[in-house]
Amino acid sequence: MISKKKTIEMIDVIGQMYPDAECELVHENPFELTIAVLMSAQCTDAAVNRVTRTLFQKYKTPEDYLSVPVEELMEDIRSIGLFRNKAKNIQALCQILIDQYNGEIPREHSELVKLPGVGRKTANVVVSVAYGVPALAVDTHVERVSKRLGICKWKDNVLQVEETLCNKIPRERWNKTHHQLIFFGRYHCLARNPKCNECPLLIDCREGRKRKKVIIDAG
Repeated sequence: MISKKKTIEMIDVIGQMYPDAECELVHENPFELTIAVLMSAQCTDAAVNRVTRTLFQKYKTPEDYLSVPVEELMEDIRSIGLFRNKAKNIQALCQILIDQYNGEIPREHSELVKLPGVGRKTANVVVSVAYGVPALAVDTHVERVSKRLGICKWKDNVLQVEETLCNKIPRERWNKTHHQLIFFGRYHCLARNPKCNECPLLIDCREGRKRKKVIIDAG
């Protein structure tokens, strides 16, 4: 793995590429954000935004989601992957919010992860985006970029990637770095066709150097 110093240097370059990176899930409050992040599992933010454009007009509160049969909610989010389980989780989550949290999304990470459909990544996103609490959520983009750049080990699991990033990046930069790594992975260091030829980090990227060598040898 690369050093903490080199990690910061790489993050600075990514930050220059995407200085305005932020959460792309459209929402107006912590409740909408939580629903949107829950639905984004194994689905793109763009696809979620297409659904929430009408979903958030129909359902404003936890009570609204519980006022319809789960089959109706399933139909409302049918275009989202795993829509059946997600609809069930949304209603279960809403019931808990009403019963235990006065209909509000809790601010504590430890409470968030207890909610149906809310894992560690979702909780990290909610506390950081909705409440400004330093957190570094690891999604598929963050994991891929961190491993390609050598910040983390290839064999690391998601939790290990998160711990390594948090150890190497100053706490006050976690929230912004999270979004910048996502943008870098979503728009530049793509899963199948990363833009290695125009990457300012190519010289330091172990995966990029490997890919570039294959391209040169093939030519």
